Amino acid sequence: MNWTRLRVLTLAPGERHAFACGDAEWIVLPLSGACEVHCRALPGPAPQTPAGLDDAGPSLEEVPGPNPAAPAEAHGRQGPDPASLAEADGRQGAHSASPAFEARGSGGGAPGAESHLFRLRGRSGVFAGPTDFAYLPRDARAEIHSAAGGRFALAGARCTHRLPARYGPAETVPVELRGAGTCSRQVNNFAAATPTGFACDRLIAVEVLTPGGNWSSYPPHKHDEHHPGEESRLEEIYWFEIAPHGDTPGLGYHRVSPSPAGRTDLLQEVRTGDAVLIPDGWHGPSIAAPGHDMYYLNVMAGPGETREWLIRDHPDHAWIRSTWPGQPVDPRLPFPTTRAEDPR
Repeated sequence: MNWTRLRVLTLAPGERHAFACGDAEWIVLPLSGACEVHCRALPGPAPQTPAGLDDAGPSLEEVPGPNPAAPAEAHGRQGPDPASLAEADGRQGAHSASPAFEARGSGGGAPGAESHLFRLRGRSGVFAGPTDFAYLPRDARAEIHSAAGGRFALAGARCTHRLPARYGPAETVPVELRGAGTCSRQVNNFAAATPTGFACDRLIAVEVLTPGGNWSSYPPHKHDEHHPGEESRLEEIYWFEIAPHGDTPGLGYHRVSPSPAGRTDLLQEVRTGDAVLIPDGWHGPSIAAPGHDMYYLNVMAGPGETREWLIRDHPDHAWIRSTWPGQPVDPRLPFPTTRAEDPR
């Protein structure tokens, strides 16, 4: 994948993971558990303040102890390009010994470097509601430490501009109920490309939760060509977690079919820890097996100068949208949320 990045870390209690951001911006998103994120922005051009961003300065979020977590092990099933999936492995690069790391709170590090400490409350699991998160700019170094252990997604995108490191509170994540009937799903738009959403340079990322038995990412749609005002060119990664039923592991299915601009052709059974890489093509549906709720993390980015999510529905299936106005949203939605207000 040229633009999108994804790593999923499983950290044991007390374990640390250090990495360089390189030429990509990253969001640290707790899947289960809490963590501390230390970030040191290396000397270089001053961070750019995006339009509409009021507070671009350092942020320190004080929180109580970590949430309990009992994450399932990812088994690394792969999508259409196995060689490209090395960074999506659940244990990639994790280690128990902490390397020398200069950022230990505000003011640490080399001369000219900006240091930040973000304490993420996290959550017990992906179906427990939106989580807080941390944004890390390109050309920075970071370390994630989890006292109680957990799983953490690093969603990234190769980018041009260095934005400020920032904290994203769970309480500000927009929750959207999309579709109707058996096409109902919930979208946690924590880094969606909206005028009032969380600012990134190129990264677009959301969480989608689908009740068991429903079809998500439907009608099939694509965004692999640049048509101003109609379609944006974006790669995409889907990372799945499927709820079990008792001792029975969950499963679902995901379809990618060839588009005029691409050749990707895939019908894949997906389970917890699987990732599907979508450089092009019509993608959808994502089908949740009855009795097994489906979660997926979407990570998108592309070469366009404007960060926007514009899609084109498959002409054979777009009609399904016209049936939604007369149907109720699945009563199982929204999923439990940590927010006080009704997300609808």
